[in-house]
Amino acid sequence: MAILSNVSFPCSNISLKPSLPNSPSSRHHCLIRCSLEGKEVVSPLVWSLGEEVSKRSLLALVSASLFFVDPALAFKGGGPYGQGVTRGQDLSGKDFSGQTLIRQDFKTSILRQANFKGAKLLGASFFDADLTGADLSETDLRGADFSLANVTKVNLTNANLEGATATGNTSFKGSNITGADFTDVPLRDDQREYLCKIADGVNATTGNATRDTLLCN
Repeated sequence: MAILSNVSFPCSNISLKPSLPNSPSSRHHCLIRCSLEGKEVVSPLVWSLGEEVSKRSLLALVSASLFFVDPALAFKGGGPYGQGVTRGQDLSGKDFSGQTLIRQDFKTSILRQANFKGAKLLGASFFDADLTGADLSETDLRGADFSLANVTKVNLTNANLEGATATGNTSFKGSNITGADFTDVPLRDDQREYLCKIADGVNATTGNATRDTLLCN
């Protein structure tokens, strides 16, 4: 079987280049190069002699390879190096107020007393982060992940948490949730019971009463 070289597919600048064109081995090696979001991604691909590789199956392999190459591309600020890294950092007291931080990665970060007032945090990840005393008032937190996060004594006034995740040992103890919207947020029974005791107000953006979004009796 002939070695494929410089084969392009409808993906962004994918090409295949042979790395061992004259190898007597029964297996062939090539490199997949693809320009993804302005950066070149390189991944190896190997197949045996005599194996029929159709364009469709080869494209599937390319897609799978690119999917697993760089998981950090799913979030912004995942690092591990460079400016703007927000994952696994001590960001206590930092001012993020009013910023657009869609799908920002704050996993395992220390965010005590950080100011996020009015920030757009759709789909952001606060997995296992420490948000003690942070200001999340008037934030857009739809689809955000608070799994295992410490959300104690946080200001969630008028925050929109629709569809956010709050599984595991997530704690909202001592937080101000006046006007917060918890629509479709999965909560442990003890957390829901606690929040219903302090729930009050109507979200200024969605018009939903906090108690109603918590499904309080």
